[in-house]
Amino acid sequence: MPVKEIAKNVIDTLPDDTTLDDIIHALYIRAKFNHGEREIREGKGVSQEEAKQRLRKWVK
Repeated sequence: MPVKEIAKNVIDTLPDDTTLDDIIHALYIRAKFNHGEREIREGKGVSQEEAKQRLRKWVK
């Protein structure tokens, strides 16, 4: 699906009183989600256990 169509679909799912900031945020989230899915399909993802280990460095 072309990017323009994806953007239209995302915008169409938002309420009528949505702000421009809401639209930008929704498009950003969709782009990041798609990027993450693509990385997982390409074998670049990390396991849940590895993610936990990485987070332990930041959260004590």
